[in-house]
Order: sequence, then C-alpha cells, then structure tokens
Amino acid sequence: MKPIELKEATFADQIAKGVTLVDFWAAWCGPCKMQGPILDALAADLGDAVTIGKINVDDEAALAGRFNIRSIPTLAIFKDGQLADISVGLQSKEALRAKIDAILQ
Repeated sequence: MKPIELKEATFADQIAKGVTLVDFWAAWCGPCKMQGPILDALAADLGDAVTIGKINVDDEAALAGRFNIRSIPTLAIFKDGQLADISVGLQSKEALRAKIDAILQ
C-alpha cells in the first residue's frame, strides 16, 4: 500500500489500530525527498501489515507540535494509538524494517 497523507482531522482514527509509520516531512527538505522512495519501497514490502502515512509539517504545524517535531524527517511508529518508536533524520529501509518487525512481534 502506498503512503497516505494524514491530516489533523483523521490522524487519531488512522493510528488507533494496528501499526502505523508516520513520516513528518516538508517539500523543501532535501533528506525528506530522499526518504520518500525508501518509504515507498517499504510500503511495497509490508503490504497491508503496516500503514505508512505522511504529515507535511508546514500544512499540519499543530500536529507536528503535538509530537515536538523539531527536525525533519522524523519517523514515528505507532501501535494501537500509542507512540512506540521515533527516529530523527534519514533512515534506511533496513533500519525501519527492523524497528517495525520488533513492534509487530
């Protein structure tokens, strides 16, 4: 499943069940642009096991503020509505997959 765009209005419902990887990003951010294809490949590998969402911090500043996002990209993994892991900076597919696999256990 391709990454989906998340908004303040739908965020809580989206992360409520299962595992969701959320990419906090911005269009002007170089490392964010490099992270995008990695997330696309991860989404293809994981299928429906994990939802991958993207939050544009410029459009959703309040949502980014709720999680104290100070640097981007920041990748947060939620399990059943609770924050399970957070990573700042460009992350490899392998590193993200290892974190997700540990959370799915």
